[in-house]
Amino acid sequence: MQTSTDQHSNEATDQQSRRSLKDYVGLVARGFAMGSADVVPGVSGGTMAFILGIYEELIFSIRAVGRKEFWQALLHFRIKDALLAINLPFLIAVFSGIFLAVLTLAQGLEWMLTNQPVLIWSFFFGLVLASVVTVARRVKHWSVIVAVALAMGAIGAFLLVGAVPAQTPNTWWFLFLSGALASVAMILPGISGAFILLILGKYAFVLSAVNNFDIVSIGILALGAAVGIVTFAQLLGYLFKQHHDLTVAVLTGFMLGSLRKLWPWKETVETMLDSHGEPIPIRQINTLPPAIDAEFFIAIGLMVLGIVLVILLDRMDHSED
Repeated sequence: MQTSTDQHSNEATDQQSRRSLKDYVGLVARGFAMGSADVVPGVSGGTMAFILGIYEELIFSIRAVGRKEFWQALLHFRIKDALLAINLPFLIAVFSGIFLAVLTLAQGLEWMLTNQPVLIWSFFFGLVLASVVTVARRVKHWSVIVAVALAMGAIGAFLLVGAVPAQTPNTWWFLFLSGALASVAMILPGISGAFILLILGKYAFVLSAVNNFDIVSIGILALGAAVGIVTFAQLLGYLFKQHHDLTVAVLTGFMLGSLRKLWPWKETVETMLDSHGEPIPIRQINTLPPAIDAEFFIAIGLMVLGIVLVILLDRMDHSED
């Protein structure tokens, strides 16, 4: 009798054999969109993966790294079987896109966040707002319990993104924990890994470690991130298999609650200094648009653009089915 893991492994193998070069270019483009989101504090690459229809495959592919099928094949030097088990071509395509986005867009998006924050947040607000509707449609059977799960996810994310960063130690175990929690947040729709570091009081420390080539601290963070993402993928994979509708509802709630962070018009009430001595907003309150001017209409236009883009992507995804 075939287990659910075996079935997923067979499905992944079938997908790999069916995919053309054009399909993999599309996966790189989806990864590029995820990387673009990860560069923006407060926006999760997991949200973009959900929007673009690759979230579940991404989770199961990462999950496979911690499964016995992969390690048995690797330890017996069945390299081809090991690579198939983790859906390697898919992972390479997606992570290549993420890496390419970080390399090419980091400076431009950083400039936008500094100089035109209302416009960049407006676009992402429209993306996520429309995605709440399109992703919620993936729930096959709505019930009271599923609706409550969505509400709890929304409330949890709403409270989390409003949290104020804490002062925490720089010990090795806390760096490891910070890396693990940040990596988990990166694959959760609606929650940013950079924002989790901010809440844990490690955002400025990590920036300083990168700028000063603190290999030890970076290595501990990276190890925590690797363990966190593979471990959490086991749980998510199980939840998708056993409680699909509840899981999608909670993740949809996360996206809904994260709209608090993405609202374009804000007032900064507290800041902290980064490694360069520049102020970083750590506590903001949402406000109404200060004026009905040209920026307001451009912001609304970008929101609409984000909404339309998600609708088009959703239609393309369904047309491929």
